[in-house]
Amino acid sequence: MVYSSSQYVAMVNKGDSSYYFNKQAIIFAICLVGSFAVSKLCRKKINYKLFRPLAGFILFLATTLQLLTFVMGLSSHGKSRWLNIAGISFQPAEITKIAIIIYMAAVISRKGNRINSIKQVWKELLFVAIPIFAVLIQNLSSGIIAAGIVFVMLFVACRKWKMFAWIASFGFAALIGLKPIAHAFIVKFNMPRPDHYQLRRVFGWAAPELFPTDAYQTLQGLYAIGSGGIIGKGLGESIQKFGQLPEAHNDMIFPIVVEELGLIGAIAIVLLFLFLIYRLTQIATNANDLFASMLCVGIIAHISIQVFLNIAVVTGVIPNTGVTLPFISYGGSAILCTMAEITIALNISNCIRLE
Repeated sequence: MVYSSSQYVAMVNKGDSSYYFNKQAIIFAICLVGSFAVSKLCRKKINYKLFRPLAGFILFLATTLQLLTFVMGLSSHGKSRWLNIAGISFQPAEITKIAIIIYMAAVISRKGNRINSIKQVWKELLFVAIPIFAVLIQNLSSGIIAAGIVFVMLFVACRKWKMFAWIASFGFAALIGLKPIAHAFIVKFNMPRPDHYQLRRVFGWAAPELFPTDAYQTLQGLYAIGSGGIIGKGLGESIQKFGQLPEAHNDMIFPIVVEELGLIGAIAIVLLFLFLIYRLTQIATNANDLFASMLCVGIIAHISIQVFLNIAVVTGVIPNTGVTLPFISYGGSAILCTMAEITIALNISNCIRLE
C-alpha cells in the first residue's frame, strides 16, 4: 500500500516512483531482523526486565529529546516536530510514547496496591505529565495518544473505576456532540476563518460547506472512501493518490486502501488489528510478572488508540490531527518505534513457560 499510494508523489518529488517504498522496505527489513534477534536469539541475555531499573532514565532521555525540538527542531506543518542528529531525522514524540509505557509499567509494578491512592503516585504522574505536555504542544495527536496510554494503563491497574468511567463518558459525549454544537455555533454567529492552523482544522471539520479549503484533505479522503465501494477499484487503481489527496502514503493511507480494496479491504485491516490486540492481550494475561503485563497493556493502548484516531480522522468523526496508521503508513520513526514495542511483546511472550 505504501508503494501504491506513493508512486505519483515519489515520481514528482524524487524522480523515482519506488523511492518511499524502498526506504520503508529497508527500515522494515532491519526491524524484522532486529525483532527476531532480540525476541528469540537474545532472550536470555536481553529481555524486558532490563528496562525496569532504567525506566526513569529512559523517560528523562525521551523528555530531553522532546524539549530539544523547541530549540533545534526541524519545522513541519508549522511545528518543530523533528530532530536531526548525525544526519538521521526522527520524531522524539514516537520515542516518548515508548518511554511512557516503560515508565508507567515500572511505577505500577513497584507501587502495587498503592497505585489505587493518588497520594501515593502524584509525584510519578507529575513526572510523566512533563513529556506529555511537551508532546501536546508540538503535536496534538501524539499528545492525546500519550495521555491515553497513561489513562488505559492506570485504568487496568486500579481497582477504583468510577473516576475513569466519568472521564471516558465525558470523552464519548464530547465525541458525539462536539461537531453539531460547533457547527451550530459557527453558523449562528457567522464566525470568520481563524488564523491558527489547528483552529482552521476544527472549523473545516465542523462546517466543511463554509470552510472547504480547511476541510480539503478530509473531503478528498471521503471521496476516496466513497468511490471504493464493496470490492474497490483494484490494487494500484486509485485516482485520489494522483495529487488530489495530500499525504496519501502517510496519514491518509487508509482512504487509498479503501478506494483500491473496497469495504472488504477496510474490514480486513480492522480485523487484523483486532487479532493483534487479542494476541497482545493473551501475552499480557500470561506474562511472568506485573511489569511485563503492564508493558503489554501500554502497547495495546498505544496501537488501539492510534488506529482509532487515524480511522476516525479519515472518516470525519474527529478533526484532522495528523496521526499515522500503525504498520501501514509511511514513516521511519513510526515503524521503528512500533516494531520496537512488538519486539518487547515478543520477548515477553518467549519468556513465558507453558505449564
